[in-house]
Amino acid sequence: MNEIPANELFSLLVPLAEERLIVPRACVAEVVTWQAPEPMEGAPPWYLGTINWSGRPVPVISFEATCGHAMPPPGGRTRIVILVALSSKLPGGYFGIVTQGFPQLVRVNNDVLKPDSSRLFPERMPVICQVSMLNESPLIPDFERLEQMISEETRA
Repeated sequence: MNEIPANELFSLLVPLAEERLIVPRACVAEVVTWQAPEPMEGAPPWYLGTINWSGRPVPVISFEATCGHAMPPPGGRTRIVILVALSSKLPGGYFGIVTQGFPQLVRVNNDVLKPDSSRLFPERMPVICQVSMLNESPLIPDFERLEQMISEETRA
């Protein structure tokens, strides 16, 4: 069996409407077919509602909308990426992000992934930074911020 070097990480490139996110593979529980979330009354546009996943309600968000952009309409390639919460702020331990296609598995290391400071992001935007890898410039989402935002909405 091939050994994976310690400085490499399996990650997923998650396609959005205009951007891509890059997240560690270990943070992704499953990618599921699009299903319209059950809306929550009074929720902001980015909080789409909840879906039933493995017998539990999972909050679903539009990453584009958390950044102030319109959520693209769901299409035939739309999926929901179920992510493992990194904090204890979400009671169910999971949340979903709508994706505009199938995530792509990539192996990243210091030779492939470089910081990209060509863009600045507002402090309240759930983006840690942008990186450069080959011909991509994906965003690294701020899971802590996203989980805080979801937590505040589900408690309201």
